[in-house]
Amino acid sequence: MAFDSQKREVGLLITMNLLRLLGGLALLAGLSAASSALAQGGPPFRTDDPETPGNKHWEVNVGFLGERNPVAGSYQVPDFDFNYGLGDRIQLKYEIPIAIEELRTVRGTAATPAQPGNVMGGLGESLLGVKWRFYEHHPGERFSHNDFGTGLLGIKQRNKEALVEDPGSTSGNENTGEAAPGEGYNLNVSTYPQIFLDNPTNSVPRGVVDPGPNFYLPLEVNGRFGPVRYTAEVGYSFGNHNVPQTWNRGLVVGHEFTERTEVYVEIFDEQDANRVRTSQDVGESSLSKQRETTLDVGGRHSLNHRKTLTLLVMGGRSFQSIATSNSQPSWIAYVGLQILLGSRERTMRQVVQKVPDQSDLP
Repeated sequence: MAFDSQKREVGLLITMNLLRLLGGLALLAGLSAASSALAQGGPPFRTDDPETPGNKHWEVNVGFLGERNPVAGSYQVPDFDFNYGLGDRIQLKYEIPIAIEELRTVRGTAATPAQPGNVMGGLGESLLGVKWRFYEHHPGERFSHNDFGTGLLGIKQRNKEALVEDPGSTSGNENTGEAAPGEGYNLNVSTYPQIFLDNPTNSVPRGVVDPGPNFYLPLEVNGRFGPVRYTAEVGYSFGNHNVPQTWNRGLVVGHEFTERTEVYVEIFDEQDANRVRTSQDVGESSLSKQRETTLDVGGRHSLNHRKTLTLLVMGGRSFQSIATSNSQPSWIAYVGLQILLGSRERTMRQVVQKVPDQSDLP
């Protein structure tokens, strides 16, 4: 009965948080003036991509995500993901979730002991990251033709130039006057160093999150072949000896069916690079590497004409057979909203420029 009561409380918490966030994000989207960027990876997918919000623009992702297997479940209700564009090619990131860990009731067998059910919740790890898209290639140019850079030198100059650019521009990096990678580039490459830090709460000793700090160093590539868009990422997680070091590999492939809807398929592989002894381990034979490979389908759909509010959806499951012995996820899912925020002052000036002076009319 106590376990059922915990589950009802968790369900109520998720529902209340979702209603509050939907109302707040809808209000913010109505006030926002930024335009959406074309991107394959990133929320709702596990694979990230080289895209950045654009100079002095914000990308905020608020998502409810989870992963469940026959033994346990891990949920973020919600996950707050804040991203800020510093120049054209650099993104600053801060992410923090409300985390819930579920231990499912498992009946004992001759080989495995019984496990009572339990649900724990608390503040998750803080994630800080810096993404740098150090290479971008334009169609028709040589691959070594001025495609490397930081995008920082022209921050102030480009902001001034943006005030007189075409007000009807809807490119992904509208604030910089550049086209979105799907339109102006056919290949982008980035790196995205990240660090996971424990917060001053009881989440680690209670088993809600793994102990930190942990580091993640990935490399991302995206581009297009005709109508097909793709993103690939390879990364290595390391730093804390209490949890396994892992290799992560992801591939996202899909198509933008309309100006507001895009759908993709993702394969994501996470494999331990070393073995870690736990408190229950006895002898070398008890140590084993874990590997999780999932297949999912997801997409994005813009909810307004400015493309400042976007619905994010993804669902999938493990490639491997699912059993209590291997803890492969029977399902993974993400449902959330993405909101883009930019300079309202800049948009207002563009609107004024678009209306001709009445004295100039015949």
